[in-house]
Amino acid sequence: MNHRLSRRSFGTTTLRSAAGIAIGTQLPFIWQQSTIRGAESSENQKILVVVQLSGGNDGLNTVVPYRDETYYKARPKLAISKDQVVKVSDHLGLHPSLRSLEELLGEKRMSILHGVGYENPNRSHFESMDIWHTCARKDARSNEGWLGRMFTAGKFDPSDSPGIHLGSEILPVALASRGLQIPSIASVEEMRLKSATKHSQMQNGVEERPDKAPMELESTVDSGLLGFVSTSTQVALQASQRIDTALSSSDASYDFPDSALGQKMKIVSRLILAGLRTRVYYVTLDGFDTHANQPLAHQGLLKQWAEAISAFHKRLANDGQSDRVLVMSFSEFGRRLAENASDGTDHGAAAPVFLSGPKFLDWQVGEMPSLNDLEDGDVKHHTDFRRIYSTVLQDWLGQSSQIPLAGMYEPLKNVFAV
Repeated sequence: MNHRLSRRSFGTTTLRSAAGIAIGTQLPFIWQQSTIRGAESSENQKILVVVQLSGGNDGLNTVVPYRDETYYKARPKLAISKDQVVKVSDHLGLHPSLRSLEELLGEKRMSILHGVGYENPNRSHFESMDIWHTCARKDARSNEGWLGRMFTAGKFDPSDSPGIHLGSEILPVALASRGLQIPSIASVEEMRLKSATKHSQMQNGVEERPDKAPMELESTVDSGLLGFVSTSTQVALQASQRIDTALSSSDASYDFPDSALGQKMKIVSRLILAGLRTRVYYVTLDGFDTHANQPLAHQGLLKQWAEAISAFHKRLANDGQSDRVLVMSFSEFGRRLAENASDGTDHGAAAPVFLSGPKFLDWQVGEMPSLNDLEDGDVKHHTDFRRIYSTVLQDWLGQSSQIPLAGMYEPLKNVFAV
């Protein structure tokens, strides 16, 4: 019987570039792999956790140029005062809500990558995020994301999904792949419920419609769990059961903040420490579109992010796993230098990206762009985001970057210490 995935629940702007997955008589390419690169055990595999800060994080109030008077003149109400910043150098400091990251920076287990963006920046949330997810503009875009292309082009252990998305959001386009369906887990409870339902369906088989037309397997992305799709029910069920088993036991070994991101990062830590061979985890923190009343909203979001990241790395360090898990936190663009009339900031261009987890050669890469050399009121970028992706793919995950990035981008030099 010929099955195909319904695309009904893919019809949204956010996922407009993610294609449906045709299920034929062959297993997806990566599940045909009999071995993983270098025969690594799960204890040695390096892992990437992507934290997407959706809405356009205000980079200038995150990493604060507290010695630059141009910053204070452009932001008479919103600028972070010199006596409030968490100083990390003689001219740069962090927003006071980021104090929990001070230890990571001091130990060089966090590195700030300044001035990240791309040529001719697009200030639309959807289009800019799609550019970050697919590494291409609309006229040259495929229906796959950069991580999805990595999954299909690389060699990964077939016993677990190479990527997992956690959250109630629709599956990020970055994970979209033609040959593979990535699971999306809204919550531990829903994972268990969906796993039990899927198990029952697989055991009973899929019934044909009376008219003998091909049955459509409904995607459950709108309800939070994107099911595994494969002609081999055993492969799909095995992966689902391994995740369910990893999350079913109680976990009181370490405290995480009781926030949305904190709980997502707690689940990620549990899956990693349970020995899953998943190489990429993807989570989102939304709300950074601070056009009005920015101070309190931004403060709360940064605090949530920093406390979740700090707790996550402490948990991994407690289990001796710090050196194999990299967290990359990014936003689709920064904010304008000048504040607006509503105590907020408008869409900008370049912004910092944060790497954390393993040892870095330095706490920063590159220099903060000049605030006196702007482009249409925005800070200019000097580092293309695809160079960061290239660094992560090649120097961290040990994968080729040309296919995932749809082009050649030179990795950044001297980022990782190990």
